[in-house]
Amino acid sequence: MLNKVLLWASEKERLRRMVTEGNLAGRVVKRFVAGDTLEDAVRVIKDLNARGIGAILDLLGEGVTDPAGAKVAFEEYRASFKRIEETGIDTSVTVKLTQLGLAFDKGACIDHVRKLAAEARAIDRYIEIDMEQSEYVVDTLNIYRLLHPDFPDIRVAIQAYLRRTPVDLEMMSSLQPKIRLVKGAYAEPEPVAFQKRSEVDGQYRFLIDWLFECGTDPGIATHDHRLIEHAQRTARDTGRGPKDFEIQMLYGIRRDLQEMLAQKGHRVRVYVPFGSAWYPYLMRRMAERPANLRFFLRALAGR
Repeated sequence: MLNKVLLWASEKERLRRMVTEGNLAGRVVKRFVAGDTLEDAVRVIKDLNARGIGAILDLLGEGVTDPAGAKVAFEEYRASFKRIEETGIDTSVTVKLTQLGLAFDKGACIDHVRKLAAEARAIDRYIEIDMEQSEYVVDTLNIYRLLHPDFPDIRVAIQAYLRRTPVDLEMMSSLQPKIRLVKGAYAEPEPVAFQKRSEVDGQYRFLIDWLFECGTDPGIATHDHRLIEHAQRTARDTGRGPKDFEIQMLYGIRRDLQEMLAQKGHRVRVYVPFGSAWYPYLMRRMAERPANLRFFLRALAGR
């Protein structure tokens, strides 16, 4: 029940102002967000790389409603690629399609993503496409299919809690898609998404098996050691080693597990968000894991 309240809160503008216009959440933001600037994120990624961990660079913000805003986001992504080339940091870059205009100009959004994919390839990197609310699933997957022939290294996120996901993956099986498998972190109704953890975890395990059988270079994005162990078993059963798939986690969460897996030879990549539009992201992290909420409450209390 609490996670539903937090997901609801993530979409409320009045609550966002209450939290972001004060200084109450500062300690929590620093735990889960690299900082306001690209340089903050670069600094965090250098530290991760020094410990044998790769990154996924995430410019916070979504739901852009005008061409000027989409253009600003596009230029910020381009600046990220320039800085990656200058520093040589090991990171991919994930993009949100609503940040690039999907909600009001699909053609312009596709053009933006195509150009970013080309810039990434020019510096021997690749982009990932975030999955957002269920209303954008069809358009997101259609754009992925459209770009796949020219950019087969693009990875797209798929949400395990959506009931439709097995069908979506099966319809892409001929592409052997490169997938980041996440649980899902938006407030979706029961007819659209599983609500019980046992149901979500069951589908997640099923989808892990599918990805090792039919996908390319699976990205298993979870902090749940049971699901990670399932992925490890499935990898062994299908003749894969620890370098044949990625384990992906979020900045600030289970850092001990990140380092342990990297030390054991796994490819680990950490999702590193930066920017000032952190409120929805933070609320979704609180909803995902009770330990995050406890940290949040202690920070608000100044403890």
